[in-house]
Amino acid sequence: MNIPSVVLAGRPNVGKSALFNRIAGKRVAIVYHEAGVTRDRLERVVEADGRKFLLTDTGGVFALDGEKVSGAIDSGVRAQAVAALSNATVAVLVTDAQEGIAPMDLEVARLMRKAGVNVVVAANKADNASLDLNAADFARLGFPVFPVSAVHGRGISALMDACFARFPPAEPSEPSEPSDPAESPDSAAPNDPADPADSPPAPPPRPDRPTVVAVVGRPNCGKSSFLNKLLRTERVVVSDQPGTTRDPIDIPFEYSGREFVLVDTAGVRREARVDTAVERYSRFRMQDAVERADVLILMIDCERGPGLLDRQLCGLAAKLGKSCVLAVNKWDLAQEGERTYAERLATELPFMAHCPVVFLSAKTGRNVERVLATAAHVAAAAVAALPTGPLNRCLQEACKSNATPVSGTKPFKLHYAVQTGYAPVRIRLFVNDPRRMPGSFKQFLANRLRESFDLAGVAVELQFRARERRNPDGSAKPEKAPSNLRELRAAKKSSGKARRRRRAMPRG
Repeated sequence: MNIPSVVLAGRPNVGKSALFNRIAGKRVAIVYHEAGVTRDRLERVVEADGRKFLLTDTGGVFALDGEKVSGAIDSGVRAQAVAALSNATVAVLVTDAQEGIAPMDLEVARLMRKAGVNVVVAANKADNASLDLNAADFARLGFPVFPVSAVHGRGISALMDACFARFPPAEPSEPSEPSDPAESPDSAAPNDPADPADSPPAPPPRPDRPTVVAVVGRPNCGKSSFLNKLLRTERVVVSDQPGTTRDPIDIPFEYSGREFVLVDTAGVRREARVDTAVERYSRFRMQDAVERADVLILMIDCERGPGLLDRQLCGLAAKLGKSCVLAVNKWDLAQEGERTYAERLATELPFMAHCPVVFLSAKTGRNVERVLATAAHVAAAAVAALPTGPLNRCLQEACKSNATPVSGTKPFKLHYAVQTGYAPVRIRLFVNDPRRMPGSFKQFLANRLRESFDLAGVAVELQFRARERRNPDGSAKPEKAPSNLRELRAAKKSSGKARRRRRAMPRG
């Protein structure tokens, strides 16, 4: 990514994440009064005052040079901060204006001088003008000082102007040639359909952006180890301690000429066991990452097998209409064959039986790239356009080969179907009576579509609509009144008023 980068660094609990959220203009990093909440590098592309740059939040540096650091998490946090400073255009040394200079501020300043980057000091927590005088003490560090308040937004504009002044000059963009409106595809008049009433809405355009792939799963199932092995660098902190990752980490990545954004998410525990505010915030951020993802990689520990949390994640993916790949990690410790394990997965996760399964080992690197290749294939299939003719033939053959549902005395009849959306693949089916459509029949049709159009792992949403009846002159026919007591009862049962009345009736 060839844009300037601004890195926020400092000792713990000085407000780096709060300043990151203020500059980014949204709540991205978890902010809490507890020290050491941020651990990995958190990056976002930000545009301010017409300048686009990469903003990076780092964990707090709390150990002096040469001091022994206990634990893989603490040493990993420091390594991530040093790696971010080595690629920074401007480094912002975040300090606490209320506490003054601390020994760790001098240590972080030493690391920035060693990295050889431009440095400015943000004396944070200067919530009022009287605290601006305390910021003058930080001039002893030898860098320009700017009193700011991340909570109240004071001094942010002056701080960013100082960062922009240290950016390299922007390259002038070449003027684009004006296009001829007559040659634009949008200017062409659409073909008038033969029957406007039966014409479904046009599907939305497919997104022209990087594919977002989120890695989700239970704590300590190997999500961060998988990403580090795939990226061939220690991009995220890895530890045996569950709950190491807290913020969702977005990592741009290019594979086979295609751009991806890999998202490492926090491991989720049962909601009843969430006992800290930081873990609760991590759970919310994980759900946000799932919502904006195009494809999910559900990481499963082969030794523990799929459990309740895995089923809950699968249910969340199905509810949000997300395509999914099942990745069984730690396969170097497996005690059974792939076929036997895959059959057990299909039994324990029946609503994810259509998803491809990849057996890998993040420790040895076995099938690590195959997981991303499978996710890329699923993402491409999720935005594919299904031809209308083969789509209707597939559904008609599926209806003939299976016992179709019956509404009253009328058998089910499919008039035609058309695709109306992507990711998930939305199919609108115009039928004679959509009121009584069992979920098993919907799942049967969705599985037939996946088999016929290579949509393994793709979420398929079927929308059943009644075809509007019209007179020869084009006017809409009035709804046919019930002709007997059975049809009258069916009409009342399918009405929303009757459903509300049944819910309001006391039980027992």
